[in-house]
Amino acid sequence: MAAMVALVAVTAAVVLAGGAARAQLIEGFYSHSCPQAEKIIKDYVMEHVPHAPGIPATLIRTHFHDCFVRGCDASVLLNATGGKKDAEKDAAPNLTLRGFGFIDRIKAILEKECPGVVSCADILALAARDSVNFIGGPFWSVPTGRRDGTVSIKQEALDNIPAPTFNFTQLLQSFQNKSLNLADLVWLSGAHTIGIAHCNSFSKRLYNFTGRGGPGDADPSLDKFYAATLRRNKCKTPTDNTTIAEMDPGSFKTFDLDYYRGVLKHRGLFQSDAALITDAAAKADILTVVNGPPELFFKVFAGSMVKLGAIEVKTGSEGEIRKHCALVNKH
Repeated sequence: MAAMVALVAVTAAVVLAGGAARAQLIEGFYSHSCPQAEKIIKDYVMEHVPHAPGIPATLIRTHFHDCFVRGCDASVLLNATGGKKDAEKDAAPNLTLRGFGFIDRIKAILEKECPGVVSCADILALAARDSVNFIGGPFWSVPTGRRDGTVSIKQEALDNIPAPTFNFTQLLQSFQNKSLNLADLVWLSGAHTIGIAHCNSFSKRLYNFTGRGGPGDADPSLDKFYAATLRRNKCKTPTDNTTIAEMDPGSFKTFDLDYYRGVLKHRGLFQSDAALITDAAAKADILTVVNGPPELFFKVFAGSMVKLGAIEVKTGSEGEIRKHCALVNKH
């Protein structure tokens, strides 16, 4: 009961903080300038996600990675110029991002409908929400009015995106740097209930945790039977960079609580997943949603997504409205 009271307080704080943070954004921002914008995005998502079931996971991950670097300004969508590989999308954490073409196609449709009006940053935020909701996940408010950034730097992605090897202290500091709190860390980690990961992002936990090497050098915080299954069926060598594993085995296409249940059983893929139960308050929040009504997780996740989408947004005369999401406009 005490945990539930604490969570209600946290949820209230999320809503209040989200409301304050998104003051520069408004719902229905395009109601006059491009009244069909949000419908066009939703319709495209509904038509194409059934044929690309991995899109919801990649879009929400892309949105998260975008917001953690220079705020939610679609800088992660920009290509490097001059033959260099120095944009955000060229950084190691972003090399496995997909869905850039998906966003580009939505942008092209909107440019025909309302040229130069709808930002790539808003398209990404809305498409991430709509795709997650389409597969049965929560729906959350997406106030709009974001403008697109014109700078994308590889090193900034490396410096700001939380690594899968982070411990709890590092994770919390990374989130606090973006005005997110412990509760946001716990709830946004819940996005790992969908999607996949490449072996090289967690194989050290299977083969070389302390540096000695071999299957006997597995991370002791990882369930040994799960580790053995991963070595046998997925990451069969320490150097496998291509094989993928489900973040939430058994329901990686379903937005549910199984990710948290796996973490509690020491079956989270990343060290950062395992880190969540090394902190008493974070573990208490996880236990509360796992043992609570199903709609509770959806509610708190939605609140944290609103806060995420408001990080350091550009509005008004800041930035620009890109004509092509991968390129800055020519002036």
